[in-house]
Amino acid sequence: MNESNGPKPPDDSGPENQGSGPKPEGTPGQYNQRIEHAPVTARVPERVARGVFSTGVIIIDGPYEFVLDFVMGLVQPRQVVARVILSPIVVEQFIHAIRDNVSKFEARFGKIAELPRPTPPPRPPTIQEIYDDLKMTDDTLAGSYANAVLMAHGASEFTFDFITRFFPTAAVAARVFLAAPQVPRMLESLIVSLNRYKQRMEAARNQQQQPPQEPPMSHPPMGPNPGGTGPA
Repeated sequence: MNESNGPKPPDDSGPENQGSGPKPEGTPGQYNQRIEHAPVTARVPERVARGVFSTGVIIIDGPYEFVLDFVMGLVQPRQVVARVILSPIVVEQFIHAIRDNVSKFEARFGKIAELPRPTPPPRPPTIQEIYDDLKMTDDTLAGSYANAVLMAHGASEFTFDFITRFFPTAAVAARVFLAAPQVPRMLESLIVSLNRYKQRMEAARNQQQQPPQEPPMSHPPMGPNPGGTGPA
């Protein structure tokens, strides 16, 4: 459960590398050393070890990252118990990992029950209206960045360890528990958000590739005989 692709220093065990350390590159006095990642155990800080239970997730896709707000809906007002920030690449990997884990779960425990879908309101609430009804502490506002996710599951729930893989030690930034029926719903929302992000990026690329257009005229042609009518 706690195994991750953590960082490790490059292998300098050969005779030519023993005792040499980082090599100077570029500007004299500056040293660069490549860091490679290998499976290691992620450290679990005490403040996240117990984890938080969530009954749902709100996903916000921005221009550079995805924000996952895990919500506890069994209390009033509803609370954001964990906020996790993922890059688009990690979100795509996360989607594949969820699919794989759901398949393994269902192979062992049977098909996950589908949650009933509430009747949509006549007017969908705005994002501001949704967050006006949520409680979020100051510690949660900034969120926790993660560039890897580890999953485990029991007979009724899934555990998600969101990990930061930075040298010298990978660490769990947030630990979230979701009931099994919530996981397919989260997967569906992640797919919709990722597709929307890709469509925006494709539209932006197409706009950049279009040839520049001449600006529209803001006034009629100047000079004698404008429009070809009237006295010369």
